Amino acid sequence: MKQLFYFILLIAGLSSVHSCKSLLDEDGDPLLDLNNNTGLTGPRALYREITDKDTLAEYHYSGLLVTKVLTDSASVTDIMYSGDKISQVTFNGFLDLDGNGKLDKDSVSYTQLFTYVNNKLDVISETRFIFRRTPPVPPATTPGPQTLLRKEKSHYKIEFNATTGKLESIVMENGPEITGQQFAFTDYSNTTYTYSGDNVSKVVRHYGPMAGGIHGAANRKYSYEYFAYDNEISPFTLLPQAYKISRLLSTIINDKESLILSPNNPKRWSATDLMPPVPTPVVKSTNYVYDPQTYMTKGYGVNYIYKPQ
Repeated sequence: MKQLFYFILLIAGLSSVHSCKSLLDEDGDPLLDLNNNTGLTGPRALYREITDKDTLAEYHYSGLLVTKVLTDSASVTDIMYSGDKISQVTFNGFLDLDGNGKLDKDSVSYTQLFTYVNNKLDVISETRFIFRRTPPVPPATTPGPQTLLRKEKSHYKIEFNATTGKLESIVMENGPEITGQQFAFTDYSNTTYTYSGDNVSKVVRHYGPMAGGIHGAANRKYSYEYFAYDNEISPFTLLPQAYKISRLLSTIINDKESLILSPNNPKRWSATDLMPPVPTPVVKSTNYVYDPQTYMTKGYGVNYIYKPQ
């Protein structure tokens, strides 16, 4: 019985240590507890986005600048700066390229270069490599190494409203880079943003083919709408705008996340395929949780953890 008693004490002690560690960041600083009766005071930074099962994102900082983001399946985003402006974003890992809610088994590596005009983000140029793990060769059962499936280049033209300074549109041009052939963009998309006050209320994105630098007729059209905004603070206000735009461009069908551009939090949003004769929106809703400093701490099944800045 004594041995059992001491074993129980040991497990309890280890659980206590683990619990304490979960409330510390990588520097050992205390995080915002999930207990809604407590909270940080003063400047803060977004540290983690987590669900009940997984850590979706973990943000690492150098001083006040976010320099690294760890995401699903050990994916890593590295962020470089020129002064206080993001100059380059590099991603290595796995993405949900087809938008089915699951990470693809093909790995992705891309680098985005940021160009500014009059202190405003103007162009993002991207080079992307997509790798596929080859299937096992019988009688072996272990899959082969990741091999290059394709290489792509993308050009994103960013437009801001001259009066309000809000993001107005993003025009993407994309194409494969094929050895021995002159590069040419073969596809495009045009994304427009509408606002209600400072918050994004609607995003519409059209996709189509292009040839000879000319955009053809759109063959896919999607709309995303955001409703019933609260008056509390979105956790994404703590991240640089250029990084948030980069995150939206990580896949070509990631616009449902456009709520990250808003300073407040929408309690309902919808996604609609505009091509059918009678479009049917898919609607999602949530009840938010906030801390005493009015920062949102939980919504749409995701918990947001903060750290002192």
